[in-house]
Amino acid sequence: MKTSDFHFELPRELIAQEPLPERSHARMMVVHRNSGELEHKHVTDLPAYLKAGDLLVVNDTRVIPARVFGKRNDTGGRVELLLVEKQTGNEHKITNNQLSISKYTEVWDVFYRASGRPRIGMVISFAGGRLTGEVLSLENDGRVCLKLTGDKPVLEILEKEGFAPVPPYIHRPEEHTPLTERDRQNYQTIYAHHPGAVAAPTAGLHFTPELLEMLTENGVKRTAITLHVGPGTFKPVKTAVVEDHKMESERYEINDETAELINSTRRNGGKVVAVGSTTVRTLETIISNNNLMVPCSGRTSLFIYPPYRFGIVDMMLTNFHLPESSLLMMVSAFAGRELIMKVYTEAVASKYRFYSYGDCMLIV
Repeated sequence: MKTSDFHFELPRELIAQEPLPERSHARMMVVHRNSGELEHKHVTDLPAYLKAGDLLVVNDTRVIPARVFGKRNDTGGRVELLLVEKQTGNEHKITNNQLSISKYTEVWDVFYRASGRPRIGMVISFAGGRLTGEVLSLENDGRVCLKLTGDKPVLEILEKEGFAPVPPYIHRPEEHTPLTERDRQNYQTIYAHHPGAVAAPTAGLHFTPELLEMLTENGVKRTAITLHVGPGTFKPVKTAVVEDHKMESERYEINDETAELINSTRRNGGKVVAVGSTTVRTLETIISNNNLMVPCSGRTSLFIYPPYRFGIVDMMLTNFHLPESSLLMMVSAFAGRELIMKVYTEAVASKYRFYSYGDCMLIV
């Protein structure tokens, strides 16, 4: 299958730059896989499509403010960093008893962006001068391995100094403004709990406490998996042939309660409703390995594209994705490529809002 089979033209003005003031007022196209029927609804209509005994599965990862700006100590040149993932077991506290000063060191996988190339041993100062980073190694695709040193653990410093890592198609200034501060809340689901993502599971951005309460009152259960969304989810498919693309691995976890809820829902005839592509990938990874949902943790690099036989997901809520992206290929595997391309043509014609802060579709 060719990557070009998933191309469509999208006017730039349909790329949402901010979410709607009320999350659940976003539009929701309902896609009926069996009949091909399309309905134009809103997220507030979601309860009409779920019934008592169905299970809503969300991704409760929490986005960290991982985007920071700084400068090279040798040239003073500007540097933009995206802190992707802390390498496990590398946090050290260094205390100078004479001066009563404590410093913390951590090693992180980082995307590096600057006019000049990085080099091993180079030192960068960023996050308002509270962090310095030494380049330990040069990796692929613009990544470096950085040893970070600061007066607090990195995540604590990022909470004050970092920016929400909104995608590049959402245009933001490089200084703290009311708009970038709103992103800290807007680019986060209301049920976000476990810090570790550098991109939001965007289908979940549409939920409000009121909508979740309405679903609960209707007998729809809810549970969560955790998949820390990394840049691999949005990595462009650059291969001409779909099957040649390789997904980057991402960390996931599912606990005993969630596994049992999913298994009991299936036994009792309820539907498993996955909120977002990251939830789909996690559930399908586990079911494909075990033929049953079991509590576990690990990393997944599962790439779902047509044809694919889904083992656990019955319904999917998802945003509108980039042309030729792995996410578009996933929804095409779920609903069929021809139907999804028809959906996207209709969405453009009807001026749906696209991408992270945009509208969504419910595939039933």
